[in-house]
This record gives sequence, C-alpha cells and structure tokens, in this order.
Amino acid sequence: RAGKEGQVLHRSKRGWVWNQFFVIEEYTGPDPVLVGRLHSDVDSGNGNIKYILSGEGAGTIFVIDDKTGNIHATKTLDREEQAQYTLTAQAVARDTNKPLEPPSEFIVKVQDINDNPPEFLHGPYYARVPEMSNVGTSVMQVTATDADDPTYGNSARLVYSILQGQPYFSVEPQTGIIRTALPNMDREARQEYDVVIQAKDMGGHMGGLSGTTEVKITLTDVNDNPPKFPQSVYPMSVSEDKVPGEEVGRLKAKDPDLGDNGLVNYRLIDGDGIGMFELSTDSETREAVIKLKKPVDFETKRSYTLKVEGSNPHIDPQFIAWGPYKDEATIKISVEDADEPPVFVAPSYTFEVEENAPEGTLVGRVHAKDTDVANNPVRYMIPRYTDVEQFFSINAEDGMITTTRQLDREAQPWHNISVSATEIGMYVIETVSAVDKDEMAHRQHFTFSLAPEVAHNHNFSLKDNRDSTASIYVLRKGFSRLTQDVYYLPIEINDNGFPAMSSTNTLTIRVCSCDSKDTILSCNVEPYILPAGLSTGALIAILACIVILLAIVVLFVALRRQKKEPLIVFEEEDIRENIITYDDEGGGEEDTEAFDIATLQNPDGANGFLPRKDIKPELQYPLRPGIGRPAANSVDVDDFIKTRIAEADSDPTAPPYDSIQIYGYEGRGSLAGSLSSLESVTTESDLDYDYLQSWGPRFKKLADLYGTKDCSINDGDDGEDS
Repeated sequence: RAGKEGQVLHRSKRGWVWNQFFVIEEYTGPDPVLVGRLHSDVDSGNGNIKYILSGEGAGTIFVIDDKTGNIHATKTLDREEQAQYTLTAQAVARDTNKPLEPPSEFIVKVQDINDNPPEFLHGPYYARVPEMSNVGTSVMQVTATDADDPTYGNSARLVYSILQGQPYFSVEPQTGIIRTALPNMDREARQEYDVVIQAKDMGGHMGGLSGTTEVKITLTDVNDNPPKFPQSVYPMSVSEDKVPGEEVGRLKAKDPDLGDNGLVNYRLIDGDGIGMFELSTDSETREAVIKLKKPVDFETKRSYTLKVEGSNPHIDPQFIAWGPYKDEATIKISVEDADEPPVFVAPSYTFEVEENAPEGTLVGRVHAKDTDVANNPVRYMIPRYTDVEQFFSINAEDGMITTTRQLDREAQPWHNISVSATEIGMYVIETVSAVDKDEMAHRQHFTFSLAPEVAHNHNFSLKDNRDSTASIYVLRKGFSRLTQDVYYLPIEINDNGFPAMSSTNTLTIRVCSCDSKDTILSCNVEPYILPAGLSTGALIAILACIVILLAIVVLFVALRRQKKEPLIVFEEEDIRENIITYDDEGGGEEDTEAFDIATLQNPDGANGFLPRKDIKPELQYPLRPGIGRPAANSVDVDDFIKTRIAEADSDPTAPPYDSIQIYGYEGRGSLAGSLSSLESVTTESDLDYDYLQSWGPRFKKLADLYGTKDCSINDGDDGEDS
C-alpha cells in the first residue's frame, strides 16, 4: 500500500483474508464444489481488482472467479492419488495487470473418506505348526493395508477376525496373529486346514469395508504314536528241505508317524525257535524278515515259536508318558514235510560169492527205508553204468542181489556196483519255472498253484518250491494209454510285483509205454484194440434193449388203430364247413373294397367236392352245367349266393345238411333278398298276426300293416311277398 505522497512504508502487511482450504474427495455433486474465497484489503469492491490463480491444478482442477476470488474444484478429487495441492494467488489491477500485492501460496487439502477396503498384499499364506500343540501357540501373523488416511477418522483402523477355521484356530483382532485354539490336534486324523482371515476398517464397526485372505495351515508330525503289529500272531511255514539263509516270512509293525518318528526297529526276544531262525530288517520296505538259521527236520520237531518286538528308536520326551513306544507279536512257524530220499541202513555193503557159482546165486541183500512219515515202499535198481556187463541183478522189491552168470575170480576178483533206492509213489515227473518280460528285482519271485478247476484232481499235485520253481507229482499208479494218453494241467503263475499279475499256462502230460526197466518205448498215440468177442452180460443187455424197443413200437401201432377218425377230414385250407364271421360293415353292393368276395368261395370245392363221412353216396353227381358259377372277383353277390344255395340243395355229396353257412354281407340298397338259406323253402308263412288288434291304439299301425298283408295273401294273391 502507498502512504502519503512521496513516502513509502517499509512495513509489509499481508492483505489476504483466508484460511487453509479443504475439499472432500470423491465429491460427485451437480455443481463445482466451492473450495474457498480469496480477498485483498485493496479490493474496494468496484471491480478494479483481478484475482489470478496459479500452481498445481490451476485452470484445470481449480478455477477462480477473477472478480470475487471464489475458487471452485471442477473435477472429482482422489486423496489416494494426491492428498494436497499447492497454489499461488495474486491480486492485480484489472486495467494494467500490475500486481497490487505480493503473490501468496496456500494449500488445498483433500479430505479423506472411507473409499478403500483393506487388502492383504502377500496372501495367500502358508504356515506350519506342530501337532498336539498347546492352545494359544502362535502360528503366524497376517497384515492388511488400507489406502485411506490413517491420521483422519477410522477409515484405516483395521480389526481382524476369522471367518473359516474355527474352532481349531483364532486370530488376535488388533495384531492379526493366528493361534491354535483347540488342544490335541492330531496330524494322523487331519493334516491340513484352510483358514480364512478378514480385515475390516472403521474399527470393525458397521459400514466398514473388508478384505479377506486364505491361510493354509499344515500340522507337522511329532512322535505321538507307538508302533503296532496288525496281528498278534503270525503263522508261517518252512519246508524241511530248505537251506539256511532262505526267507521264511515277513511282518511289519504299523506306525502312522512320519520320517524318523515312524521308524521301527525289530528284534527277537523269546521263543523256542530263537536258535533256529534269525531276523533282519528290509531297508526299503522296513519289514522284519524271518530267515532260516539252521536246517529243520519235520520228523524231529514240527513247529517253532518266536516272539518279535518292534520299537521306535526316536522318542519325543514331551510325549513319553503316552508310551511305551513298542509292541510285540508272536510268530508260529510250522515245519512242512519234504519228500526226502530213502536212506540205506548201511553206507556200504561187502558180500562174498564163490567163483563159478551157478546163475542166480544169492550174493546179499541191501536195505533202505523212507525217512518220511508216509514211509512209502522202496524200489531198488542197479544203474547200468556201474555194472556194464550186467553180472548182477537185484530184486526191485526186497533188495536181494543175485548173479546172472558164473563169475571168474582170476578174470576179476572184485566187482564194485552201486544200488539206487527210490520211493514208490509221489514221483516228481516235472519241475516247472517261469520267465517275466518285466525286470525282476532281487526280492521278486514267482509262486505256482494249480488252477481252481483242477485243484482237487486225483492224478497230479503241485508243490511250490519257493525258489520260483514248482514240482509236479504223480498221485496214483496205473496210468493206461488206452484210457487216456494225454492230460492237461493248467497252472497259475503269480509274481509279487505291485500290482501283482498272474497268468495261466497249461502243462501237457503224455502217458508213455515203458518196459520193465522203466525205459520209455513209445509216446505216440496207439489205436484202441477192442476185444474179439462180447461177454454174456453184454449180449443180454443188447437183447433186452431190442425187446423194449419192439414193445414200444407195437404199443404205438395199437394205439393208432384204436383212435377214431373224424367224420369229416379237415384240412388246413378247408374253411367251407366252419362258421366264418366277417366283422366288416361295408357300403353296399357298390363297396368292392370292404373284403374280398373270393373268401366266400370254397377253394377246394372249385376243383372237386369233399366226400361225406357219415353217409357214403351211391352216386356222385357232377356239377350241373346249367348253373353258372360266378367268377371269384364278381361283385354280383345276389347271383353268387343263389348259385351256392341251389348247389347245396341239390348236391347229395355236400357236407351234413345241418351245416350252417353264414354270409354276413349287408349293403346299402341291395336288390338281393334274404341271405339265409333257411328261407329257400317254397312253403308259405303260417304266422298269424291277428293278436296285434288286441294290443291297443299304440300298435294299431303295426296291426294294420300285417293285417293287410295277410288279407291280400288270403284273398288269392299270387303268393309273392308284397
């Protein structure tokens, strides 16, 4: 401001009257919102002052009335985009645009409203917590952010809550820390939980905005379960012919814990078989493997008992009171009898015989016996390679050795021969094995069994040798090629893979002819030779069958003769003597499509006539040539019917006279008379209708009609119906 003329005041004084301006964000009113008003002391209101606005958003977002100084916001403002604007205002002379006051800055702040929901920027979350944790154990913390102004109101004041996951977990409302809320949560029962956490602004009050996030919580394992054998007793078996080191069986204790918590160590702790068997652990399957330590003998001891303990090597001290972390099981092993070879009473025999002794001289006797329980008989034989020149022979049943010729001491003073002893029965005729195109691991093996359809046959049996082979045994003696020369034995082969697979293969067993020395002579099919004659019993049976057949034939013929033949032979196509009803009502003689008129004709009568069965006519009259037979397709029904009536009346060879023939044809405007052959007689009607006169006036017209007709006939009418 200027003072007195020629005198300048050095004290500067701000002439604006204004305060800090505020604008509510997201304002959507119909008119521009008034931000505020600028006013200078030099403004006397005469319009000589012009206000100018510059700075952020001047002229675009904010406009000023240069006369009044009113500032308006022309656009919707977003605090989260820009929270405040710095502007500069100046008053200038309208005519010269010279500044009247120094420019002055002011700030327009955008006032916040709750227009942003909370957001979890790092979700979804994944967390782990040990099973069986105490209530209140911290799982993790989740944090949400709100873009609204945290210094103004409650737009950014967040409260956390749990929407899904109760009653297992809870969340602290102010911090977002998730904690366990249920005791003894067991991983073996349920391992994973899906939790949903909500963050709501406005302090959680009504009207606030919210956001959610998912938290997947996994329970980690602790050793809270002891091992447990599924069975208290495990039956196993081992054949007495097995060698030490062979596997007898396996067992495994179940522990639902994971990793080291689920490890189980096994050991033998008791049993009478603890010296005969040993135990090891399969490193891959974690199974206890029972193996043969010493050979077993079925005839000496037939069963053994073992007690196995399975225990956890890693125990959690926190849960030691839940123990003991071990379990026991009993193994009962039965010894199976193996078909062992016979054993000679002595390991060697020494006999003496004089030289030049005659053929058949007794040299000595060897004896072997079956060590099995079955105690099968033994058959003896001298292998030919030990007695090439066959100086000696042996009785197969009793082991007696005799000479077959005279011996010469000077030529050969000693003879060393061998004798073999073989059990009779349960001969092994074949050992089968299998191959698999899959790669076989060292623990994989094949098992064999007879197919179910031959499992109980009486010819052959199968024994699985437990070494991926099987032996086929003969169960009976006396196979005959004449009865059956080939047997088919289906065998099932299974592997122990995952999944286990099987196949069925057929073993063909052929019966061969042998000599007394068990040398195979022939295995070819021989023709069956029938005996030359028949026995007396067979002849009697054949004669009895013939007599019975003859008796049946005679009885059949007699019954046929006694059966009465019908009076009339009915043939399938003869329908003349049947009652035929045509359930069809047509349109009169003009209707030629209602039915085929040819069906009224007798198809057999066209070529001849049927003889009567009750009375045989003396003469057979031919059809009269004077009576014309209408064609089959004729539509003149009247002529056709009259012709047939005339034939029936005059033909003595026609069917019985009481045969009823019905021609159910009714048409419109037909000129034909009655269709019944009953009216073919020429006698006049003798009905009297005089009684109708006494029935009253209601029947007067009917009485007049019939009375008049009767009168005309009685008055000498020519006899025709009127």
